[in-house]
Amino acid sequence: MSVTTKERGDAAEDAALAHLLAAGLTLRARNYRTPGRGGGEIDLIMRDPKDGTLVFVEVRHRAGTTHGGAAGSITGVKQRRIVFAARHYLGRLPALPPCRFDVVLVEAGIEWLQGAFDAG
Repeated sequence: MSVTTKERGDAAEDAALAHLLAAGLTLRARNYRTPGRGGGEIDLIMRDPKDGTLVFVEVRHRAGTTHGGAAGSITGVKQRRIVFAARHYLGRLPALPPCRFDVVLVEAGIEWLQGAFDAG
């Protein structure tokens, strides 16, 4: 029985979450989606207790390194969808905390790119 792409993605997300939790971050939401079509999704929303930063995390897994591997799969369109979803999430909060966009690459190991891109 072969493993599906969804199962591989879920396993990568589980590994990324375990890595971030071990680093001291706390989970706020998982697979946060904006309502309606054409919106965005955020794999993990974490809080960094050191300074209260809300961390929007994109988890990327690629079996191979062709086409730039996992890092190369985070296009401008993908970043805009993540930012859109983050703005939607932030709109529900009473006050805006400091925020950043991180990426966790799951390939041969786990690589955590803090502040990988910005909302600009």
